Amino acid sequence: MVFDASGSSSPATAPPSGNPLGVILTRGFARQVLLGRWFTVFASLLIMAASGATYIFGSYSGTLKSSLGYDQRTLNTVSFFKDLGANLGVFSGLINEVTPPWVVLAMGAGMNLFGYLMVYLAVSGRTSRPPLWLLCLYFFVGANSQSFANTGALVTCVKNFPESRGVVLGILKGFVGLSGAVYTQLYLALYGGDDAESLILLIAWLPAAVSVVFVHTIRYMPYPRRRRGGGGQETSSDPFFCFLYLSIALACFLLVMIVVQKQVTFSRDAYGVAATPLLILLVMPLCVVVKQEYKIFRERQLEAALRAADPTPPTITVVDDAGGAGTLPSSSVLQMSAAATDDTTTKKTEQHPAAPTPTPTSSSCLGSFGKCVRTMFRPPARGEDYTILQALVSVDMLVLFVATICGVGGTLTAIDNMGQIGESLGYPSKSINTFVSLISIWNYAGRVTAGYASEAVLVRYRVPRPVLLTGVLVLACAGHVLIALGVPQSLYAASVVIGFCFGAQWPLVFAIISEVFGLKYYSTLYNFGGMASPVGSYILNVRVAGRLYDAAAARQHNVGGGGKHERLCLGVECYKRSFLIITAATVAGALVSLVLVWRTWRFYRGDIYARFRDGDGAEGSGKDGCLPVDRRGAGEEEEMEREKAEEAARTG
Repeated sequence: MVFDASGSSSPATAPPSGNPLGVILTRGFARQVLLGRWFTVFASLLIMAASGATYIFGSYSGTLKSSLGYDQRTLNTVSFFKDLGANLGVFSGLINEVTPPWVVLAMGAGMNLFGYLMVYLAVSGRTSRPPLWLLCLYFFVGANSQSFANTGALVTCVKNFPESRGVVLGILKGFVGLSGAVYTQLYLALYGGDDAESLILLIAWLPAAVSVVFVHTIRYMPYPRRRRGGGGQETSSDPFFCFLYLSIALACFLLVMIVVQKQVTFSRDAYGVAATPLLILLVMPLCVVVKQEYKIFRERQLEAALRAADPTPPTITVVDDAGGAGTLPSSSVLQMSAAATDDTTTKKTEQHPAAPTPTPTSSSCLGSFGKCVRTMFRPPARGEDYTILQALVSVDMLVLFVATICGVGGTLTAIDNMGQIGESLGYPSKSINTFVSLISIWNYAGRVTAGYASEAVLVRYRVPRPVLLTGVLVLACAGHVLIALGVPQSLYAASVVIGFCFGAQWPLVFAIISEVFGLKYYSTLYNFGGMASPVGSYILNVRVAGRLYDAAAARQHNVGGGGKHERLCLGVECYKRSFLIITAATVAGALVSLVLVWRTWRFYRGDIYARFRDGDGAEGSGKDGCLPVDRRGAGEEEEMEREKAEEAARTG
């Protein structure tokens, strides 16, 4: 028996025609734009573009060191707490679970303003010199606001576009990578670029102001039910590619400005004029939002016109095997559907007798910690949902964590010390700002390239992502060697390589975690993977680079502008030993990553996304029109049944 559903045979009625500009300039359309899900994306892009203040620490670290009289080891300790705050996102995640996004954004804005404003007051001498632990606390609070912005804006966009989550993550993280270069250009336009204290003030008030402006536009929205034959304009992925093209244009503009400003001396007014195209490019995504909302408006007009032209319900033609045909009204079809559902449910009940309903905590470590401990060393197959303990004690996670410590720790050490590296090699302050901007732009390029390229080669050629991670670590060694050798004018190339490799590692690491250990506890495992950054920074930055720099400075007996407590080192020897050690550590990380390649080669050579396409219980299938979080998946029910069978076998 075949059901052939069709609507009325009357031709489709065209939507009412009108002047697009006349529609766009109306108050009702403006309200639609401000309350739409695409304006949420635009607001999130600006919040992300203002939430990367931690990446320009190298631009003002020299001023921080001289004004407070710190040695290099003390400065690296401050940098470690800055990195710790930026990567410790557990608090914002827990708060976001029980509050709306505007609460998280408001808290992040307050933390950013408080933390960096107190740093500015201390560096500018408007308050007494704080003890080291208090300054570290200021940096921790200010940098931790970045995780609040990521959680409030990025997580909200992912939930509003669950079928485009990869594209959403890529474009938003890309804007975070560009934020350092954006800050540099705004700093030059607003303050002239001669006073690094003003840069600290800029990163204190600008992110807080952007978050406060858009705090009530970032919110969760119900996901529209998918239309037959494809999604509508409200959930189309086309605007995300427009956002990507605009971000590439923004990156190219920033790169051109960096090169031009290196060759030509700009006045303060010239910096202001040069910042105008930057602001235009930052606002250009709003045009994409308006265009998409107009398409949604026309789509709704068409649907309303069709409903007005044919108010009768659709009929369904029933064709049996003998060739006979009949017509049923839609109400009869609903009754038949309900009867079929009841019949199917009865058959399932007869085949599988009902079991006692398990307690809500039967599969969680909180409800049965002993069972979790017993199964923590019996993980499922790769790609299935690991528990948190199973993932944390697995060899794959240990190998990936060690490789990330070596890779991210080395590149982050170079980024945080770029100001002192340029100073020791005799580069002027303007060139040091150029290095920071280059790192920011190529950080963006690394994130976008790693995300799109790794997905392409994985789908087409089954190339495992750990292979690309190994290649990125090998490429990072070239940047570290350039810094260690101190070849004249090589720091420009080194900043490009370091920025690209630092940005490329994160999408690969987070994608590997989601693919190998599953998505059930991805939020926790995601934050655990991010903890490799402060661990690597502490080992390679504080314990290695800081100590060796101070030892080299002590041998030179140089005193900086901060007084007798500041040790100043000049020459190639200041960072040569440090970055030779960092190069060796990165090579070791690449070798460890090859172990992960060997362990996951067979897994990645298969179809790792098959479980998301096949079966009714696949996560994210959305066949019932609900999001995966709105229903219990078949995998959870099977897991409960399997655990109950094992428990019965043990007791029997």
